[in-house]
Amino acid sequence: MNIHRPSVSILLAVAFALVPPARGAELPLVVGVELQPFAAQVVRLREALESLGVPLSAADRQALEEAEAMTDAAAAGARLQKILDPHCLFSVSINPEMRVKVAPGPAKAELDEQGWRTFLVKVANESGTTAALKADSPNARRLAGSTAAEAAGRWLDLAMFDAPPLKPALSGLALEYRIIQLYSRDAGKREAKITFNVGQGTQDLGFRNEADVLFAAKPVRVLKWRVLDENGRPAMASFVIKDQQGRLYPAQGKRLAPDFPFQQQIYRGDGELLKLPDGDYTVEFSRGPESLVKTSRLTVNARTVVPEFRVERWVDPAKFGWWSGDHHIHAAGCAHYVKPTEGVLAEDMIRHIMGEDLKIGANLTWGPCFDFQKQFFCGAVDKVSQYPYLLRYDIEVSGFGSHQSGHLCLLRLKEQMYPGGLSKDHWPTLGLNTLKWAKKQGAITGPAHSGSGIQVGRELPTFIVPRYDGIGANEFIVDITHQVPGPDGKLVPAIDFISTVDTDPVAELNMWYHSLNAGFRVRASGETDFPCIYGERVGLGRSYVKLDGKLNYDDWCEGIRLGRTYVSDGFSHLIDFKVNDVAVGERGSELRADQPVVIRATAKVSAWLDERPNLVARKRFQWQIEKARIDETRTVPIELIVNGQSVARKEFLADGTLREVSFDAKIERSSWVALRILPSAHSNPIFVLVDGKPVRASKRSVEWCLKGVEQCWSQKQRFIKPAEMEDAKLAYAHARETYTKLLGECVVE
Repeated sequence: MNIHRPSVSILLAVAFALVPPARGAELPLVVGVELQPFAAQVVRLREALESLGVPLSAADRQALEEAEAMTDAAAAGARLQKILDPHCLFSVSINPEMRVKVAPGPAKAELDEQGWRTFLVKVANESGTTAALKADSPNARRLAGSTAAEAAGRWLDLAMFDAPPLKPALSGLALEYRIIQLYSRDAGKREAKITFNVGQGTQDLGFRNEADVLFAAKPVRVLKWRVLDENGRPAMASFVIKDQQGRLYPAQGKRLAPDFPFQQQIYRGDGELLKLPDGDYTVEFSRGPESLVKTSRLTVNARTVVPEFRVERWVDPAKFGWWSGDHHIHAAGCAHYVKPTEGVLAEDMIRHIMGEDLKIGANLTWGPCFDFQKQFFCGAVDKVSQYPYLLRYDIEVSGFGSHQSGHLCLLRLKEQMYPGGLSKDHWPTLGLNTLKWAKKQGAITGPAHSGSGIQVGRELPTFIVPRYDGIGANEFIVDITHQVPGPDGKLVPAIDFISTVDTDPVAELNMWYHSLNAGFRVRASGETDFPCIYGERVGLGRSYVKLDGKLNYDDWCEGIRLGRTYVSDGFSHLIDFKVNDVAVGERGSELRADQPVVIRATAKVSAWLDERPNLVARKRFQWQIEKARIDETRTVPIELIVNGQSVARKEFLADGTLREVSFDAKIERSSWVALRILPSAHSNPIFVLVDGKPVRASKRSVEWCLKGVEQCWSQKQRFIKPAEMEDAKLAYAHARETYTKLLGECVVE
């Protein structure tokens, strides 16, 4: 596998560092400050620094929290200034006439060659202005027709950070702190003139709105990165690089693709180059949830040799033929930028897929940047793919068409554009019409982020009818009752899967369980919705699909349709699930018996939990192995599920060991059977058919579905275009008739 790509072989690890305070003159205290709004601004400042990868030290954070809790407002305000002032490179005063005056601060004027540093700016605002504070420098301006000497003097770049959680303009408070970012093109001593203003005509007389600063820019060194997988082969991996002050490298807040500014990690492959200033670093590296997170120390100086990073796995489902994939990621929209390009390119996304050891990445073009991103669709895997890492572009109906009734993931398309136009603006407003078009191509289809709009309580199952007011598995309740023509004209289910792992597990599973209880054979697939619901990394939600031959995208999607799959956060695994001699996804996932039968459910199971509980992870909304932890132990439960009910449970140690597990249960009537580690992994079902009868597991489930059709119609009919209203009425009427018929076939409440 060749992962060395010249286009990214010289990628700069430039520092975006909060400069430590230097010893020097203290800034004057601003008195009479209203504590509550000032303290709130300080909280936003801290959050902004953390989002930029340049957090204050633990000691400073603790001191700020203690100061914010003080009851004496004057003392608290003074204490907050004492903590923050040493980090200020400038002090800006705005008088009542809005004249701006600048003075140097105590922070050390130290930069990095080809790197960003960040400093604080203390702003005393007597005028109460709410204009934006702007910074400029003749050493940073780029003017047409400038001489070579003038160009040489422009070695600096600078920007005021005014993005959330900070506000773009001053608050009007008598005191606040802002953030300035400075970049040096060169190494060595360089002088710059920095000016501040709050609009035209606000510069103070006598050049007092400017400060001349002599900077010392540290040189950087070029390092070749050595990255190996567990077998010693060249690989791509995830790296979080921090210096001794906890500052991230490269510049998180200033990253451009292939590095993303909303992530702490970067992805680097074997043989690629990285630039780091001299210093000591902690390097945390891994290749997705199937590998261990390892930490290495790196000292950069004249004696530094090629650093080597070898990934260590704790599990490898691919050895058993189970291939990971994420059917819902994006290259544009949400956390992605839209400038200088409209989203990012395929060559950027493949690095993230490889770095997370995610074998399949379904990159779905949707509303934002649609007309730019549509160029990458080719009806096959993208040319940037490097086996076994396959990237393919498909479609999410989101931000256009029928999205109000529930977003749809359309996989394995042959054509990406609905007939009648060249963009996204002409698509059907009834989801079923979109599904008919997709299924005619042989596509694999299902709702996205299923839990949106169907959350009801924490019981599983629950029979409370959701609001159906979101963009998840809403019109799903209607579409699963329909069969539509496939490529050969034969009828096939309109919906193949329900998306799981990225939204509320109770909402997702409750909908899925009720549909299975009613007799529908919708399968589960795992997704992340990167970088919309989650931007941390691709593959937070995964499908593991069993394939007998060589991995390819089309067969992987077909495995989802057949249910030859389990879904997971990647930290727990349900490999080779069987009921008696029937493997999940094979032989129709059907075990047939003439009479009630005792079954044995078996699987190879494994999970990984750190020794210590992660309290932050427990609060996350999506599926997460940490939430399966029993008390403070390293043990998690595995359950046998029959018709949505847990009928047996065992516990095992989540230490990465692959174990055989088995359950015995008596099946009295036709039922579906599955395994789960809640909320971390779930198998697809195997259907045990007794006496040739279909699964009709619960009359209450069918009644719940029927009520859901009515509730969904009450919410969604207003989004249907007049030209499709008759289609919509017929679609919903068919669903009502189907559920009414199923009610008559159910004998169990």
